[in-house]
Amino acid sequence: MKVLLVNGGPHEKGCTYTALTEVAGALQKNGVETEIFWLGNDPIAGCISCGFCKKNGRCFRNDCVNVFLEKAKQADGFVFGAPVHFASSAGALISFMDRAFFCADFGAKPAACVVSCRRAGTTATFDEINKYFAIKGMPIVTSNYWNAVHGNTPEEVKQDLEGMQTMRILGKNMAWLLRCIEAGKEAGIQPPETEEKIKTNFIR
Repeated sequence: MKVLLVNGGPHEKGCTYTALTEVAGALQKNGVETEIFWLGNDPIAGCISCGFCKKNGRCFRNDCVNVFLEKAKQADGFVFGAPVHFASSAGALISFMDRAFFCADFGAKPAACVVSCRRAGTTATFDEINKYFAIKGMPIVTSNYWNAVHGNTPEEVKQDLEGMQTMRILGKNMAWLLRCIEAGKEAGIQPPETEEKIKTNFIR
């Protein structure tokens, strides 16, 4: 089993990374392989709704989105990490997720998000990212509180003992759910059959 953790922060080893490593550590202790995928600092364009990905399974912009989509094929679960910018997620991650979630159907693979901030805006960002999973029918993994850490530096984040505990419990819960899914498959239980999407136009 493997979980792919996405670092949507502008700093490769910053506060968001610190939170993700705590989740990854708990996953590893529970027998789950992990990989942290940093988006980097190159500009990430938003989705232009061109439809290329629906025909080709990848975005026409050959950047980190397509790299992620290849890695995602081997992943059993996902954790998306975001810093708070003006009470919402950093723009790079949202542009990335818009395109990645348009491109691919992640099926019933569990997902979670973690949020880092100096002081406030975590719950709005937490809600913003979780909507991607809900729309795609992905089980959302929780912890014992909102998945958030506080601090202006990695060292300060490590001092947020409640936040660090929340990250560890999130990792344990993700590992547990992945084992439950694996056991279900071994017992012959398959995910629900999907239906073709019905899109209603409310303009008459």
